Amino acid sequence: MDWWLKFGCFLTGYNYHIVKASSEVSAKTVKRYTSAMIIICLLWSFVGYTFAERYVKAGWFGSIVGGIVMCLIIVQIERQIILSIHKNNFLFVFRGVIAIMMAVLGSIIIDQMIFKEDIEQKKILLLDNKVNSIYPLKAKELKTQISELDTTINSKELERKNLVGDLSLNPTIKIVTSQVSSVPVPTTTIDSTNKPIYDTKLLKSKSSTISSIENPKMSLLAPLDNQIAYLRQQKSIKDNAMLTLRESVEKDIKSKVGFLDELNIMISLVTQSLAAMIVYVVLFLFLFGLEMFILVSKWGDNVRNDYDETVIHQMDLQLYKLKLLAEQGYKKQS
Repeated sequence: MDWWLKFGCFLTGYNYHIVKASSEVSAKTVKRYTSAMIIICLLWSFVGYTFAERYVKAGWFGSIVGGIVMCLIIVQIERQIILSIHKNNFLFVFRGVIAIMMAVLGSIIIDQMIFKEDIEQKKILLLDNKVNSIYPLKAKELKTQISELDTTINSKELERKNLVGDLSLNPTIKIVTSQVSSVPVPTTTIDSTNKPIYDTKLLKSKSSTISSIENPKMSLLAPLDNQIAYLRQQKSIKDNAMLTLRESVEKDIKSKVGFLDELNIMISLVTQSLAAMIVYVVLFLFLFGLEMFILVSKWGDNVRNDYDETVIHQMDLQLYKLKLLAEQGYKKQS
């Protein structure tokens, strides 16, 4: 079982070589702390995994990482107690406060797993209340949009009707083209000496041409039809959304139910049910006892084992060496 002792030293932070050279009491102490830490680490790994999976939505890999991180945190916290040599009342109180907080948090997470079905039933009532408060607002907004689309479609259809009527009466329009031309006309006049004078005058001639072309308003018909088709498509989308609005609101709210919502549901469940209250208290006391187990075990040992004495002796020996080195340095300076 030497591998178990090595693992225990790795987990608790004890020096394996010192433990190996110490008595069986030190080895049993390491094994005792190891067993307690394994229980606590397994429990909190489960809590960390469950919290990451259920509320952080981290997936299976992220949830495993969350469980490992929680386990590492617990190991480091417990080492503060296990590796302390001298009793420290402040450390005892501080660890007790942490134990209470961790027991509360752990019991909440585990209770949510135990009362999962009861919480789901309460959650249905909570979702119904939220849907009933949100649905009328969403429906009113959607109805307003549909009404605005109906108004716009009616306006465009009236515009199209008037345009078609105008085009049916005037499919073509007449264009009058006027053209002015100069026509030379020879003229003869007699001067004062009775001599004829020949000249040419330009007479302006105006001619008009009437032609028919397609009514230009005809080009407005296709874009107007496209606008009406688009508006009808949007109205159809809104109508379908109106039919599935309640289902959509329920799905949206259900996807956003988080830790605080379930915590409120569980508090309501515990305060209204004596059985749930008993289960919660028992689980809290169990977790609190586990958290305090190593602390009470450490502080309950009235006599330090030979491992602690070896560590203290090494420390005293090192301090003595430093003191001698300091004295020698002082003598050389003198």
